[in-house]
Amino acid sequence: MRVSLPPARMRVSLPMYNLPEMRGANTAFWQAMRTELGLRGLDGLPEAPEFDRAPVPGCIEAETLFTQVCGWPLQTIYAGQARLLGMPVYSAPHCVGPAHAGVFVVHRDSSFATLEDLGGCAFAFNSVHSNSGMNLPRRALAGLGARAPFFGSITETHSQPGNIERVAKGEVDATCVDCVTYAFFCRHRPELAARTRVLAVTPPSPSIPFVTSITTPDDKVLLLQAALMAVAREPRWAAARAGLLLADIVAPDPAAYQVQLGYTIEAETLGYPVLV
Repeated sequence: MRVSLPPARMRVSLPMYNLPEMRGANTAFWQAMRTELGLRGLDGLPEAPEFDRAPVPGCIEAETLFTQVCGWPLQTIYAGQARLLGMPVYSAPHCVGPAHAGVFVVHRDSSFATLEDLGGCAFAFNSVHSNSGMNLPRRALAGLGARAPFFGSITETHSQPGNIERVAKGEVDATCVDCVTYAFFCRHRPELAARTRVLAVTPPSPSIPFVTSITTPDDKVLLLQAALMAVAREPRWAAARAGLLLADIVAPDPAAYQVQLGYTIEAETLGYPVLV
């Protein structure tokens, strides 16, 4: 039986890894999903994802059919707004299974040798709601015994790729970004990336999941999950996976994301509750 979604239920986006140079790769991945959903009877889907959606939107809208959202805000500002569809496995440095990490990035020619050396530096991060930009580096620094104020200055910019570029140009001393973001930056902007280096790696964290709105009916959720697993493993979608560094996608494990809340509590207990 063919099922067509009404227009109000067709928002599709892939905003987490969305450099302008990646529009073709993100479109190819969604077109693979669209094909697999069509084979399962789901019609009326957008031909391409939205490219202007913010990585940290105001909310997970009820009409969101398919997107990718950082796992930490899914438990905080977006609690109860989304359903997990799958956990990506990336073929990027510092990714192990369906997990990733944050990487502290500094200029290639800087004198920083250890994480402790960042004390007093100019630091940029993307969002107070970001796991890899704020929550993971906070936990890493708390484990070193950092106390506020640790950095000389701190700037919220709303762009992890932009922060890597700021480090490369010497506009800030350091940042912390998702290791997958850094891998894509190195792939698509190699000249700028060559001016940077990874100083340290944060504790690991579950990868950024694919999700749908909490209001998506159960039968549609099952179709989305089946299509996602087909795109993850069918040989004909190998190129679509390679464009996004995807080695696999595994079934969602909501309990795995509790580690992110645990890091928050641990940072507070260790005396470094705010990244400053």
